[in-house]
Parts: sequence; C-alpha cells; structure tokens
Amino acid sequence: MAEDTLELARAIVDLLEQKKGEDIVLLELKQLCSFTDYFVICSAGSERTMKALANELQKAVKMQYAMNTWGVEGESVNGWILLDYGDVIVHLFSPVLREYYQ
Repeated sequence: MAEDTLELARAIVDLLEQKKGEDIVLLELKQLCSFTDYFVICSAGSERTMKALANELQKAVKMQYAMNTWGVEGESVNGWILLDYGDVIVHLFSPVLREYYQ
C-alpha cells in the first residue's frame, strides 16, 4: 500500500509538471502526522491555470487509479485549492499565497 501511495504522489507530481505547474514539492509526512503520508505543493501562475490543474488532476487520477477526490477545498479565485486523496493531499497555490504561507 505504501508503494502505491508513493506511486500516486509521484504520478501527481508528473502530471502537474506536464501541465505547467510551478515550484512543485513532494513532502513525505509519514513520521510527522497521522492523517496523510504526502503533501504535493504546487504554484500556478494564474487563476485559470490553477483551475485547469485541479480539473486535469481529478480526471487523470480517476482514470489511472479509479479514485475520486475525498474532498476539494478552496477556489482558484481565492488563490488556493486543496485536493484530498487520503494519503496524498495536493495544495495548489497562487504565487502570492504560497509566499505568504511559505
């Protein structure tokens, strides 16, 4: 299962790179928290790009892994979208909010 989770996290990173995500970071959190194994953090240069990244990611994960998101928080107009896949949580940030939250 852990290998499957890492495979999912890496596939998400690859997709974000292909779709013009910026400053992508994969953080392993297994030893630090109980609610997830990985965070994927990515910046999007515009609202439109962020929305497209979120939509493409949901489609690709559903198609390749037969998984729906457990939940989606935020909106591109607010500069942040979170996609929850259980053991992998994806944060899409505008550059301004990412810098603010570091």
